Parts: sequence; C-alpha cells; structure tokens
Amino acid sequence: MKRKILAYNFEFSETLDQLRDRFDVEIFKAINPKTDPHFLQALKQAEGIVGLALPVDKELLDSAPNLKIVSNNSTGFNNLSIDEMTKRGVMGTNTPGVLEDTTADAIFGILLAAARRIPELDQFVKSGNWKHYLTRKEYAIDVHHKTLGIIGMGKIGSLIAKRAHFGFDMNILYHNRTRNHEAEEKYHAVNCSLERVLEESDFVCLMTPLTPETENLIGEREFQLMKKSAIFVNGSRGRTVDEKALIEAIKNKEIHGAALDVYQIEPLKVEHPLLQFPNVVTTPHIGSSTFETELKMAKLAVENLVAGLNGERPRNLINPEVLN
Repeated sequence: MKRKILAYNFEFSETLDQLRDRFDVEIFKAINPKTDPHFLQALKQAEGIVGLALPVDKELLDSAPNLKIVSNNSTGFNNLSIDEMTKRGVMGTNTPGVLEDTTADAIFGILLAAARRIPELDQFVKSGNWKHYLTRKEYAIDVHHKTLGIIGMGKIGSLIAKRAHFGFDMNILYHNRTRNHEAEEKYHAVNCSLERVLEESDFVCLMTPLTPETENLIGEREFQLMKKSAIFVNGSRGRTVDEKALIEAIKNKEIHGAALDVYQIEPLKVEHPLLQFPNVVTTPHIGSSTFETELKMAKLAVENLVAGLNGERPRNLINPEVLN
C-alpha cells in the first residue's frame, strides 16, 4: 500500500507525476483546510504534505498523527509553526536559492511601472484618450540617478540594488540588521538608519522577511518621514505594512505613490481602497511567478519531500533539530 501525500495548491503535473509513481497523492486546490471534510479525512493518513501557503499550526498537526514532513513550495515559511512541528518530530522544508533573480526583476519592474505610470498610461491609450501631445498631467518621474532606499538587504534586496546601480546609476541607501559588505563594495550601497533611508530616498523598497519585529514596520510615522515625492515599494510581505496608514498617506498626498506586490489579506477584494488610486501599482504577488522559476521550485519541493520520507536529511531542512 502506497504512503499518502497531500498536494496543496501545487500546480505542476510534471512533478506530481513523479510523486504518483511512488505515493498515493491527493490534490487539493482552493479549499478551506480548516473545514473541508475530504482534506481533513485525508490528513489522518498523510505522511507528507507539499504545496504553497498551507497554515500548518497546532490544530492541523493534531489532525495529522502520521505526518513526517511538510515541504513548502516557497522561500518563506511563516505559514509553518516550526516550534510545534519540531516538538512532534515533523520536518519542515522550503525552496531557497531559486527565485531571487526572478523576484528582483518583478520588484524593480513595479518600481519602474509606478515611476513612469505605465499601467495608468496604458489605460490612457486603450481608452482612446491619447488624442494629442502629452501635457504635464501625463508626465511621470525619472528613475535614473535617483536615490533608492532598501529596507532589508538580503539576497533579493542585493539583486534589486544591483539592477538599480548598474542599470540606472542610482544611489543606494539601505537599512539591515547586519552590514552587507558585498553590497557596499559592489553597488556603493550606504548602510544607515531606518530614519535616514525614509527621509532621503526617492524610492523606498521594503524587502524584509515577516517576523514579530517587522510586522507593521512601516506605518504612519514612517510614511510621514518620507519625501512627498517618494514612491513606496513593497515586495516583502503584506503584514510588514500598516495598510490603513498607507491608504491615508496616499489619500493625503504624504507620498507620491506606491507599487505593491503583497497585501495583508490576499487576494485583494475588488472594493479594496488601494485599488481606487491611479498612482498605486498593484500586482497579484507575482514575485516568483514565471514558469521557469516556479517549475524549479516545485522540483526542489518534491526533492525535499522525497528525501524526508526516505529517512534522509532534506537539502533545505528548516528545523534540523528535529533529527535529534
């Protein structure tokens, strides 16, 4: 009898076929894992779970007595209650080292889109409003030679700095828990206080992981410190920003605009206030969403899962203490 695996919001048939050869795989998409009866029944026999954004908390673990590994198909793993998993001997894995360049492309892309008003002016053309030469009402702002402030100079933050420095001759300020000497040397990035980043940057790009310390890191005070001409970019997690404060900052013209790929609650509802502003670029959490990158992540997630179920140490084990 094959061991049971649950695939949750896991897209790639190429990788699912590999699993089906060895395991009894059940697929779940767009369900509520707290209430779906089929999922809850399958959870009782599941030895492994692979997928995206499944909340693995005490309640779920109580319902999964045979669970050995949860393979997250993402770099982040704030959906996993790692301490609780470790207590129960359940391994957790993620897929780092795959999406960094792809995400940096996307975040710098929405920065450009906001600065040059690309989505807004695309609609300007498509709606038939381009009938004469452009006036000041349609003008955008330059990106080159401006100052980019990066909050969270990890791998993706560094790659955004690389694009800004070499592609657009931008000055780089950054704030991070630890000095990033490579970014300072290669991209002439300047390590400074959060306040200086906010006060001096033309573009403020938030790239921190979500932790108790970074939740609502950017709020009313921080928006008031920014230039009125600044564009705020969030490529981290939605809960790192106080969305009510962001909405007020845009409404009151405390900042010039925003470019957002993440939100406190996803997906956004069509009536969400952020969707009412033409100077806010909104993308649906597209950071790693290219076919090539998502397939690489899926393959790595399956590799981690199979290793754990075979009694081996997965390459990307988050909680190695579980092996003890």
